[in-house]
Amino acid sequence: MIDPFSPEIGLRCPSLSAEILLLTHDHYDHNNKGVVSGQPFLIDGPGEYEVKGIFIQGISSFHDSVQGKERGKNTIYLIEAEEMRICHLGDLGQKELESWQLEKLGDVDILLIPVGGVYTINSKEAVKIINQIEPKIVIPIHYSIPKLKIKLEGLDKFLKAMGIKKPEIQNKLLIKKKDLPTEETKVVILKP
Repeated sequence: MIDPFSPEIGLRCPSLSAEILLLTHDHYDHNNKGVVSGQPFLIDGPGEYEVKGIFIQGISSFHDSVQGKERGKNTIYLIEAEEMRICHLGDLGQKELESWQLEKLGDVDILLIPVGGVYTINSKEAVKIINQIEPKIVIPIHYSIPKLKIKLEGLDKFLKAMGIKKPEIQNKLLIKKKDLPTEETKVVILKP
């Protein structure tokens, strides 16, 4: 589980159970630990962790474009499991990644990237970071959806910036290493 949210944002968080809980930063829309049942192993910052055969690396970043002066720090998570490398950028506010951050990330198979602007990078900045990382699959996150009380840009700006006219929306993504695209980056839109 990554960044469970508070109902204050206007959405109802379903009952969740997890063995590992990752928090990218300590804001109410990303740190609702109480909604997760069980006794998950909590990771809430940079470092290297191995839990139940899953390797997780937390990489320091900023929640804004002014070295954290406005919104503080954010942790990027690189998760290695089932022979795949999954990167969750959290509430990244940096307009581009630093070379040392890219070096720590290495080859990324699946990238979850915020695209809603306002509190994070916007769609144009997201495209720039996607080009820096060059993942096989991109999943946009942190954008406006119905009932959300937080003002964010919609998904349409990101799709336009990526040149996608008719997106395919999926209920869930099930993928194995052998199924990853080999030619160009594929954008996967998950139904909220």
